[in-house]
Amino acid sequence: MSLSKPEERALISFDYALKRLLRNKANYDVLEGFLSELLMRDIKVKNILESESNKQYREDKHNQVDILVEDANGELVIIELQFNIEMDYFQRMLYGTSKVIAEQMRQGDDYVGIKKVYSVNIVYFDLGQGADYVYHGKTHFKGLHRQDELQLSVSQRKVFGIQEAGDIYPEYYILKVNNFNDVAKDRLDEWIYFLKHNAVKDEFKAKGLDKAREVLARDRLSAEDRREYDYLEKIRSHNLSMIASAKDEGRFEVEDEYEPLLAEKDRVISEKDRLLAEQEQTITQERAEKDRLLAELTALKNDERKKRSTEN
Repeated sequence: MSLSKPEERALISFDYALKRLLRNKANYDVLEGFLSELLMRDIKVKNILESESNKQYREDKHNQVDILVEDANGELVIIELQFNIEMDYFQRMLYGTSKVIAEQMRQGDDYVGIKKVYSVNIVYFDLGQGADYVYHGKTHFKGLHRQDELQLSVSQRKVFGIQEAGDIYPEYYILKVNNFNDVAKDRLDEWIYFLKHNAVKDEFKAKGLDKAREVLARDRLSAEDRREYDYLEKIRSHNLSMIASAKDEGRFEVEDEYEPLLAEKDRVISEKDRLLAEQEQTITQERAEKDRLLAELTALKNDERKKRSTEN
């Protein structure tokens, strides 16, 4: 008698967890695991901070979630999650990091006190053009003539505690979740699998996923929270369906509008091809006639030479 494999425990989505559960200090190790795998170093969360960009949104903003994390080194991490497409999302990333930096500064503060900021963006739409599912952006200063990279001085390295000038500036991570092919080749992939499917496979070993499997289980929610979660998921599903329908409708409208134009373009191209073929045929015939006349002329000249030679 074979034992059937138990069903995977249904987990809540990461955005709902960011809104509710992961702000609880007891659950910081879930965030620590995710950030450690992404940034490839051990991250310890010190605080979840409030800022103008980190306040709770009304229900109609449920597709946009962000959280501002301060780690044990005093560095700041913005985690932003976005479902709906935004044409200017890159600019929003820039604004988010700029605002966090500006909020740190008070009049009279030294610039050396500006904290490092990371912007982690989990997007469920096709942002820009790129086939990968994880992108990392960082500032580099390259020489225009010598192609060398501008480095910090020895004293700056000691004071700032960093090695490269670019390390002062914000770094950006973009996780294009829908581009992931569901084959987890490393621990970060295991996290992305969870972000895409709200599920954790038994064999996954990424830091923080065991705790995520435990605290993000849907059946751990209170009855009231479960109703809210299911309602928000229903709204999201409806919104995504409307977006997909709008895209299809727009595509069909464009096809209907441009189909006659495309047909006319094809007709014009076909007519041009026909005229070119006729011109080529005419040129070929004229060239052949010219060659024939030249041959006749040459023959006549040869005959004339022979005749003169015979007479002499």
